[in-house]
Amino acid sequence: MSAEGHDLKALEKKMDGALNALKNEFAGLRTGRASTSLVEPITVEAYGSKMPMNQVGTVSVPEPRMITIQVWDKSMVGAVERAIRESGLGINPVVDGQNVRVPVPPLTEERRAELAKVAGKYAEQGKVSVRNVRREGMEAIKKADGVGEDDQKRMSEEVQKLTDDMIKKIDEALVKKEAEIMQV
Repeated sequence: MSAEGHDLKALEKKMDGALNALKNEFAGLRTGRASTSLVEPITVEAYGSKMPMNQVGTVSVPEPRMITIQVWDKSMVGAVERAIRESGLGINPVVDGQNVRVPVPPLTEERRAELAKVAGKYAEQGKVSVRNVRREGMEAIKKADGVGEDDQKRMSEEVQKLTDDMIKKIDEALVKKEAEIMQV
């Protein structure tokens, strides 16, 4: 690793990965509004294996409090319904021919507060991931051969600035998600 050879881009990519993972976690949190991301992570027992929801039917949101899944194979309707019921999301699907309608009930104030806490935990996990990447970067800088003290200091400052920027983005994403959850 040379003075200019430390890979800030690789660290940034890893930190971006932590931020993207957090955004995916947030997408799965119910906000009281229907969203395809609510059912997409659910896997359906189909043809002897587990398949994502979007591989057994067309998932859509025809209205703000309704998700529909148009199941392609009629024999899979029961499996889709069962997978949604057992998902732990607290939503009850209604079978209508080859369509499965999923009404999304409004959230209670208590449930909103719980979801906001969960979002906070997800954000904290994201920050821990970013700090772990920072630690890796700092250790790599210390171990680098032929790098002067001034260069090490400058590189460490760059890694710290990148870390601070990512933590700020995580905090902003959390504030946005909490506002979305608490919105009635």
